[in-house]
Amino acid sequence: MALNKVEICGVDTGRLPRMNHQKSMELLERIKKGDAAAREEFITGNLRLVLSVIQRFSGRGEQPDDLFQVGCIGLIKALDNFDTSHNVRFS
Repeated sequence: MALNKVEICGVDTGRLPRMNHQKSMELLERIKKGDAAAREEFITGNLRLVLSVIQRFSGRGEQPDDLFQVGCIGLIKALDNFDTSHNVRFS
């Protein structure tokens, strides 16, 4: 099942934005300063990451919507725990 061009949880996955490293670092700096809009943009920009992970689990009996929801929660938790001082990419 190709999950990259379907609607999962009301999200048209074919229209998800792409996030480059420079933009990601800029948003992370704004998030550290408490910018809620940057946080939302960062999460939205990394939904493709969630999609790539759930593709590995397709065909194992789990519904894509359920996996997407759990993946989004994991993305938010990872963002909350991410430390920019380690000079690593968020991926």
